[in-house]
Amino acid sequence: MLPLEPSLARYIHRNSRDTSELIDIRQEVYERALSGAANGIPQNTKAYVFTIARNLLISRAKRARIVSFELAADIDEVQLDAAVFDAERHLSARDELRRTMEGLELLPPRCREVVRLRKVEGLSTREVAERMGTGRDAVEKQLTIGMRALIDFMLGGSGKIRRSERGPNDTLKRGAQ
Repeated sequence: MLPLEPSLARYIHRNSRDTSELIDIRQEVYERALSGAANGIPQNTKAYVFTIARNLLISRAKRARIVSFELAADIDEVQLDAAVFDAERHLSARDELRRTMEGLELLPPRCREVVRLRKVEGLSTREVAERMGTGRDAVEKQLTIGMRALIDFMLGGSGKIRRSERGPNDTLKRGAQ
């Protein structure tokens, strides 16, 4: 088991929620492996040790999710000011709305109108197409392009429209792949 120690430590470190307990978990794996090997030496020691480690980590994760009754009682006693959370949520929502409006303003007028009618006004694709005097396919394409640009902006990107690499016949412009 000693030659497995570095890889076992890496495995535990990678898969454990609390890496400060690495030594304790490793010792428990060794203890379980030795007590299990009393019944007979395993054919594949590495698989045996790593299976024990995996099962131990799963058990610890399950125990960590269990909330004690004392903790639940303590939570009931704490009086939280809901207004603080409501105000924070309100400010966050306002900031997201402001960013969304900024992103919409970056879209070309036609694309912006399609996104506004579909996502803000809630019109169907057919209703948007009729109102704008265009086909449903054009509305769907403008909506897809606009939403991708808007999502890009909301995630910190430039929010610029990126046209697909496909041409009118759905063949790649760069050649066949």
